[in-house]
Amino acid sequence: MHIGCPKEIKTHEYRVGLTPESASELVAHGHQVMIETGAGDGIGASDDQYRAAGATIADSAAALFAAADMVIKVKEPLAAERAMLRPGQILFTYLHLAADPDQTRDLVNSGASCVAYETVTGANGGLPLLKPMSQVAGRMAIQAGATALEKAHGGRGVLLGGVPGIAPGRVVVIGGGVVGFNAAQMAAGLGADVTVLDRSAEALERIDHLYHGRIRTLYSTRTVLAEAVAQADLVIGAVLIPGAAAPKLVNRALLATMNPGAVVVDVAIDQGGCFETSRPTTHDAPTFVEEGVVHYCVANMPGAVARSSTYALNNATLPHALALADHGLSVALTRDPHLRAGLNIHNGQVTFEAVARDLGYDYHPPEEALKTPA
Repeated sequence: MHIGCPKEIKTHEYRVGLTPESASELVAHGHQVMIETGAGDGIGASDDQYRAAGATIADSAAALFAAADMVIKVKEPLAAERAMLRPGQILFTYLHLAADPDQTRDLVNSGASCVAYETVTGANGGLPLLKPMSQVAGRMAIQAGATALEKAHGGRGVLLGGVPGIAPGRVVVIGGGVVGFNAAQMAAGLGADVTVLDRSAEALERIDHLYHGRIRTLYSTRTVLAEAVAQADLVIGAVLIPGAAAPKLVNRALLATMNPGAVVVDVAIDQGGCFETSRPTTHDAPTFVEEGVVHYCVANMPGAVARSSTYALNNATLPHALALADHGLSVALTRDPHLRAGLNIHNGQVTFEAVARDLGYDYHPPEEALKTPA
């Protein structure tokens, strides 16, 4: 199979879909690998390193998309990239379609087969291709929130860890999954006063067991959520419904009860965000203020630590990329129901139920859609 990996063009996105080591593995399996020139610059991987791995270098994204049977990326394709996709081509990347009707429409019209990292499932549960970036984003959320709390960045001027004689900052994490756990871990490590809210008894028990009460855990009800958010210096939105739009758990009225200069970090922004007032931002202009509260809503947070993120992501995605390349889309997805769960669009059909429901498309089960010739 001819596999192409373009340079990411989203603002301040420095990650790359394939490391030189991953390219080498694909080449060793007999596949042709093409990397767009400069694609690895953000992780310190030169064109020469890719050549040494057996890949060829494309001078442009257009040449790469035209040649590739499968395109491997990190972030969702932007409009210019979507216009280069074609029927029968495989796109393997993060998509987050439920919050992006324009992208969904273009991918449906392209005729390409789009496999989303974030909905591939694991044999033991969970979302193994989303997990490494959730770990990074959860940890970065505390760094970003701590910076936004500084007075020079519009915050309250609160030090999360406090100092002797001064109370630490109050951090509320909404959601005790991978993002929430990692955010709580980092906040506790800084010495903050940390509370995690969730409706999963298992998630709350896990945190309590590991931290022996050092991190407060609360079952999330409307009343509990409202009280916790109103008192917080920093709120992390870490709620995920796989493949679906994030629920709006904090509305404008509740946000207005927070102290002026408090901060919210919406890690769920890729799926539309869990704060009513959230809108996507970039690393160029990461924050804005609504109701006196600083919002950090960068949609590609892990891109700021591109080298760590890229290698963590490739560790998870490479086995699936090899399966798709070695066996082809239909056989690979038929053999592996967990990889099949990643199929969001195929041959003009929406094949992920939550995306179809949220955006008003007819749902076509992937098992049935794969029977339709591309």
